[in-house]
Amino acid sequence: MSSELHVDVSAGVAVLTLHRPAQQNAFTPVMATELGVALRRCDTEDAIRAVVITGTPPAFCAGADLSLRVGDVTATIDPAPWRVRKPVIAAVNGHAVGLGLALALQCDLRYVARDAVYGLNQVRRSALADGYAHWLLPRLVGMANAADILFTGRTFDGDEAKAMGLANSSLDAAEVLPTALSVAHDIAAGSAPLPVALSKRLLWEGLAMGPDSVAALESQLNTYVAETDDAGEGMTALRDRRQPRWTGRVSDEWPAWESPTEPERPRLD
Repeated sequence: MSSELHVDVSAGVAVLTLHRPAQQNAFTPVMATELGVALRRCDTEDAIRAVVITGTPPAFCAGADLSLRVGDVTATIDPAPWRVRKPVIAAVNGHAVGLGLALALQCDLRYVARDAVYGLNQVRRSALADGYAHWLLPRLVGMANAADILFTGRTFDGDEAKAMGLANSSLDAAEVLPTALSVAHDIAAGSAPLPVALSKRLLWEGLAMGPDSVAALESQLNTYVAETDDAGEGMTALRDRRQPRWTGRVSDEWPAWESPTEPERPRLD
């Protein structure tokens, strides 16, 4: 635990809480560093099977700390949430603007507070949205909505975020974190670790691939997963009508990956 990020791990779920409530969890370089360290732990620690990122109320993250030089604060975290090999869920329990919204966009699932304020307002400060915003937004909400959000810097509420496809659900603020935790625990307890990790990687990488390439990788990865102990356990549990007892370890079973020119592409031949 640090002064700006609280980390709690329980029952296979890591909860990472941005913790500067007096500043509405405004983002700082320290917070970015601490979040990167925590996410790297989540990626490599097999006991962690799902991750939730949230903020200490009343906000999720009000953007960059404007008491600092804006150029010194970035939402480009190492590793980015979408690169972590576990599902990362944003429990956006309050306002998320600028860097705060960019952080949420980098997650796999987003549950947002209905009456909070959202937006990428950097153009209104003569700056550009960062943190992969120009790559993520059009893929989530389409080019027209992405252009609207990025060019105007306007704000919108949770219901509009859900309608655009930016959020999975728009909820009362008090329901956001419990809902995200419920989904995280369901994944941690019910889904086999390696297939989830590979599915996440293929889902993100597939954005830049054609359908035939995706289909070929699905086939290769299914063949690879079929050789693991968890594949047998899954079929046995189904036959015995019981919950599976997964023993797979992503860190041990992760397939080899190709050269630095294509670091994300699995080499399974």
